[in-house]
Amino acid sequence: MFVTIRRRDDHVEWVSWENTNDIRVPVPPEVRFDAAQYDAELARLVADHSWEEPVDTAARLLAHRIAATDWYERWDCQPFVHGIRVQERGESAEVVMPFVTGQFGEGGAYRWHIMSVSVQEPVEEQVRRFVEQITATDPRESAKGL
Repeated sequence: MFVTIRRRDDHVEWVSWENTNDIRVPVPPEVRFDAAQYDAELARLVADHSWEEPVDTAARLLAHRIAATDWYERWDCQPFVHGIRVQERGESAEVVMPFVTGQFGEGGAYRWHIMSVSVQEPVEEQVRRFVEQITATDPRESAKGL
């Protein structure tokens, strides 16, 4: 299902619905929302982390904390297109942080760091240690890669 979302003056519109999976299924009608209420609801959703498992929290915190450092610039790296994400859940929960050393398409190498997440320890502490560890080392030598 696809929809075009656009802001027009004091409204947000959801228009041009498409169902590319089964064209026999009707699509919803166009919908208009008050922009201020829409923005308030988006802010509420972004602030709500109650649904997260520890591995989801780790991925979110890692993304924010790495972005707050000069790590990418210092080591001439680029974040990979799909960004930091949960790779495994459950007992072997892991977050993967993919990146490219050098420039995309110009001889850069695809690499990644993997952070194991334990339910036995506060996630914030695990992320803090992981960020300290990877920001202190040259990713060309310490990260896994192809």
